[in-house]
Amino acid sequence: MIRPKALKKGDTIGLISASGATPTEKFLPAVQSIEKLGFNVVAGETCRARHGYLAGSDELRASEVNQMFRDSNIDGIFCIRGGYGATKILPLLDFDMIKANPKVFAGYSDVTALHIAFNQQCGFVTYHTPMPSTEFIRPEMDQYTWKSFIESVTATERTDYCLVNPPGRTMTTLVAGKATGPLIGGNLTLVTASLGTPYEIDTRGKILFLEDVDESEQRVDRMLTQLKLAGKLDEVAGILLGAWTNCGPENPKHPEHSLSLQTIFQEILGPLNIPIIKGITCGHCLPTMSLPLGRTITMDTENQLIKVIE
Repeated sequence: MIRPKALKKGDTIGLISASGATPTEKFLPAVQSIEKLGFNVVAGETCRARHGYLAGSDELRASEVNQMFRDSNIDGIFCIRGGYGATKILPLLDFDMIKANPKVFAGYSDVTALHIAFNQQCGFVTYHTPMPSTEFIRPEMDQYTWKSFIESVTATERTDYCLVNPPGRTMTTLVAGKATGPLIGGNLTLVTASLGTPYEIDTRGKILFLEDVDESEQRVDRMLTQLKLAGKLDEVAGILLGAWTNCGPENPKHPEHSLSLQTIFQEILGPLNIPIIKGITCGHCLPTMSLPLGRTITMDTENQLIKVIE
């Protein structure tokens, strides 16, 4: 996997939305949040465009992704937000050109669709990170999250470093063991949505990271079951489970009519007999860890150790 050139202060960031429309009042604060990190910003039209729930037409969003990779004056690309729509532009992307111009590409949630495509079709590392119009401008944005993000995009060549939770946040072992493999994945809904398409996730020999938000336990069960029935869990080397924000029972007044996430994980993932660590502080949450998707990592459940290696 190609590691894109590290960003440094003074570099120019192309700011885009490949997914949902950005609320007008969040656009300028999002730009300023990047500038405060020492970067210059070129904001794409999609940051202010709206086509219903989308940040402009599919053609506009795809064209802007292509242009940001093609433009040699753009050093890195940040997605201003997630939402919905990244999967719709995949057939319109120029993957040969993008592969020839690898750059730091950062975002998460709906952006998972692009992470999978760029990792698999273009062969370069991408970064599962918080985003400018969502986390960057929230008053709860914390030093752990900032540090994890900045180190991810400005030290892309570093190796032998650990992915650790913030103080007080404990990882736990679901299934014991050790594994090594490229880190892939992201949002469970988007990973599942890739199945049956030309952009389907390849999990063989990989360490799969999963998280989600605002999904009932039943829907989490359904999606994990679909991955299992599709054979996507048969040859996974290991699994990391992140934040499951607001993923509870459909009827909170009758929790006995639901299954807990812990039970779902144990029943669906436990029998795989591969190492699984849960409680990774990463996803739709603050604090949140940034992850280098495509980098090779090792996981050791006995010591709760997750390490990025050469």
